[in-house]
Amino acid sequence: MPRSFPRPHRDDLLIAAAGLSCGLLLWSFGLHMSGGRLFEQRWAPLIPLAVMTVMEALRRTAPRTALIIGSVAIAADQFTDGSLATVLMFTDVVYAAVVYGPPASARRIPYTTGLITVAVTVVLLVWWQNAFALLVGVLTGMVSFLPAVTGAVVRNHRDAAEAARLRAEQTALLAEMDRTQAIAAERTRMARELHDMVANHLSAIAIHSTAALSIDDGATTRQALSVIRENSVAGLEEMRRLIGLLRDGSGADDVPAAVPRLSGLAALVEQARANGAPSGLAFSLDDTRARTEEALPAPVELAAYRIVQESLTNAIKHAPAGTVAVVLARDPRALTVRVTSPYGERPGPRAPGSGAGLVGMRERVALLGGEFEAGPVSDGDGARIWRVRAVLPAEERTAEA
Repeated sequence: MPRSFPRPHRDDLLIAAAGLSCGLLLWSFGLHMSGGRLFEQRWAPLIPLAVMTVMEALRRTAPRTALIIGSVAIAADQFTDGSLATVLMFTDVVYAAVVYGPPASARRIPYTTGLITVAVTVVLLVWWQNAFALLVGVLTGMVSFLPAVTGAVVRNHRDAAEAARLRAEQTALLAEMDRTQAIAAERTRMARELHDMVANHLSAIAIHSTAALSIDDGATTRQALSVIRENSVAGLEEMRRLIGLLRDGSGADDVPAAVPRLSGLAALVEQARANGAPSGLAFSLDDTRARTEEALPAPVELAAYRIVQESLTNAIKHAPAGTVAVVLARDPRALTVRVTSPYGERPGPRAPGSGAGLVGMRERVALLGGEFEAGPVSDGDGARIWRVRAVLPAEERTAEA
């Protein structure tokens, strides 16, 4: 298929028409660059003018072709009386070749025109041996080198502006991606926090309400209602604290925002003991940490507290009768949390579970760069137990992606 002729740009057609009109006007008044050239016919300057007009129309769509043919036309114009319009259009063709041409051509043209200017000046100085050679050299530089340098400056500024625009778009895109990821991470964190804070109380409420409905006994019903009330009040308080953290500055001082610490584990185990007693569960806490040890970072203590809390909640929901043991140990580099509970089917009411608790515990440990494992294992007597074990760094650090 034959290659189609490049379609000139509308602005280039207007520039070419203006150049041709000026050239014809100068020619009609007999205004020429010089006289006594090789071709003295009056119509001779019109040929380079017409060729340069066509090249001017192609200055944007075919800049290299326009420059090559335009250079031939300006050279031919030197053998006629010449036209100022032809020279001016050639300077614009040189400028356009640098601005709109390929990057390689844009880099070479200024150096090439500079070398041509120096070569013309040197050759004419040797040949004529007078100051007029310097004048011709300056004119050559103004016609070729100066437009090329101007085009290079304009192109550099244009490329820099385009690069800045692309960087701004990339920065905006990265900022939007960071914002989206931050929102997703915050939603995940708040979902995990909400689950860990409320699931314990709601599980106890579900179990005791089911027991109250299943067993027609006044004492059992009163005890269940008492536990339900205690967990409802505690759950509301936890929810109120979480809502306070989500609110803006207005009224924030009225909401307690204390982060749970390991010092509150005794109260947490005592609450679990009250909630799990109707299911035949006993609870023990063995904190082997030395009291003189340096305090752990708040995120580490919060993660350990939530792991124990969720493990006790799961035991109340699923474990058969037996002992739930909470053990804390610390060495200079890590805090180890281990919660064991009976494993197997149990009679009586059970609260449904979705597995979100284990996911939340695993996420908490991963965010701190620790180790986590949960599942059924065998104890020393061969019995099956459910064990949750988390190793948290004694110093706060984030896990690598």
